[in-house]
Amino acid sequence: MANSPQARKRARQAEVRRQRNTGQRSMMRTKVKRVFKAIEDGDKATAEAALKDAVPVLDHMARKGLIHKNKAARYKSRFNAQVRAL
Repeated sequence: MANSPQARKRARQAEVRRQRNTGQRSMMRTKVKRVFKAIEDGDKATAEAALKDAVPVLDHMARKGLIHKNKAARYKSRFNAQVRAL
């Protein structure tokens, strides 16, 4: 357990950040799953709408460091190609 006031504060901050990151990561995964499901179903209009909704979220998560920037770029690139192929 943290003994100094500074260590106690850092532990509190880490817990707040962990909970926030968990929620953000879950939201991002939901958006990605929606795009994937629409592509799987072959529904181009829904897939385009879901992709349009997911791209800013992926960019934001990459900017905040929740996922690597290349991972966000990879998701966007692959989804774009799959939606165009529908």
